[in-house]
Amino acid sequence: MPHLLFLPGAGGAAEFWHPLGALLPADWQKTFLSWPGLGHEGHRPGFEGFDALTAWAAGHLAAHDNVVLAQSMGAIVALRLALAHPDRVNTLVLTAGSGGLDLGRFGAADWRPGYYAEYPRAARWIETEKPDHTAEMADVRQPVLLLWGDADAISPPAVGRHLQRLLPRAKLQVIAGGDHGFAKDRAAEIAPLVAAHIRTGG
Repeated sequence: MPHLLFLPGAGGAAEFWHPLGALLPADWQKTFLSWPGLGHEGHRPGFEGFDALTAWAAGHLAAHDNVVLAQSMGAIVALRLALAHPDRVNTLVLTAGSGGLDLGRFGAADWRPGYYAEYPRAARWIETEKPDHTAEMADVRQPVLLLWGDADAISPPAVGRHLQRLLPRAKLQVIAGGDHGFAKDRAAEIAPLVAAHIRTGG
C-alpha cells in the first residue's frame, strides 16, 4: 500500500488536507504535516527556511512507496524530496504550486499583504527566501499530477502549464472555477483524479 505524505502551503496547517485524505482509501497510510512558524502554527527553533522544512518532511517518508501531495508553497518541498529521494518517492501531486518559480511573470497577485493580515505572527523568511528549481525540474523523473484552478489569482493556470513543460512526466488538470484553496474546498471533485493517478502510477 502507498504511503501518502501531505504537505500544506504557507498556511502551515495539516488540516488543509484532511478533507481529501478522508476521501482516499482507508487502507492507504497517510501522514499530514504542519509547518512550524507558518500560518497560525507555533514557532519552533530551527525551522527558519526551506532546508529545515525539507529535512522535516524527509524524516516522515516511509522506506518506499511514498506519494507526496503538496499545496502551493509546499510544492517546493515536494520537488526537493523527489530530487533527493528518487528511490523512495514514487509520484507527486501538486496543487496550485509554485515550485520556486517567479509567479509575478505569470500575472499572479501578490500574496503577501493578505497573508500577513491573516497570519500576523507567521515567520518572515517565507517572503524573503526565494528558491528557484527551474534548472533541476528536468531531473524529476517521477510522474506528477498538476492540479490548478482557473480562478486562482495567486497561482494562475499559466504556472501549471509552465510546470507541465518543465517536468518530464507531468500531466495538468485544470479545475473550472477553482481558487487557491480548491484542494480543500472541492476535495470531493479532485479525490477521483488523485486516486487514479496514485493507482496507475501516473
